[in-house]
Amino acid sequence: MFLAFIKIIKQVLNFYKEGFLQMKLGKTLWKIILIKLFIIFFVLELFVFDENLKANFKSEQEKSNFVLENLIK
Repeated sequence: MFLAFIKIIKQVLNFYKEGFLQMKLGKTLWKIILIKLFIIFFVLELFVFDENLKANFKSEQEKSNFVLENLIK
């Protein structure tokens, strides 16, 4: 049973590997997706989501009040 499961997993992974190797347009689309994710998670994180709770608040109560007020807005 376990060996059959491993064989199926290998077949599925091989299917996707072969599919990705033969893609032309798909590779370009994946590059665009990865660039967008980079922009969302790294660039915006640096410039937009600059609110650092550790630097701005000293106590846990101040942090929780800040988060609660912003969640209510």
